Amino acid sequence: MTSDDTLRAAAAAEMRLINSAWLSGQVDDMEPSVHPDIVMAIPGVAHRVQGRDALLSGFRDFCNNAKVHEFHDRDVQIDVAGRTAVVTIHYEMVYERSGARYRATGRDLWVFERHGDSCLAVWRTMLDMQENAA
Repeated sequence: MTSDDTLRAAAAAEMRLINSAWLSGQVDDMEPSVHPDIVMAIPGVAHRVQGRDALLSGFRDFCNNAKVHEFHDRDVQIDVAGRTAVVTIHYEMVYERSGARYRATGRDLWVFERHGDSCLAVWRTMLDMQENAA
């Protein structure tokens, strides 16, 4: 297995852990996978979420105020360059918040950096987002 394959596998494992954690409402399980200084660029918003605590807080808010009825991911792509892996995932989900149902689709983009034998998420954004009443 090449160094690129090792990083690709580590990034895929961390991505599965991250999605499993928030989908099960266990947001704190994401902490070991996320760099303390992670940045999330929010589409259409000028400010960025800075730091692991702020990122996890956003996931907690969603988990506490919404119920996910369906979540499907597909077309996972992992590109590796040096110590960095970029993971993109097409997703579709149906969730309920404040008594209304929504269907959301788009691409989740995460950047992971090799740290020792593992890798940590260091940057995130969402692309091609669409949300409609379900």
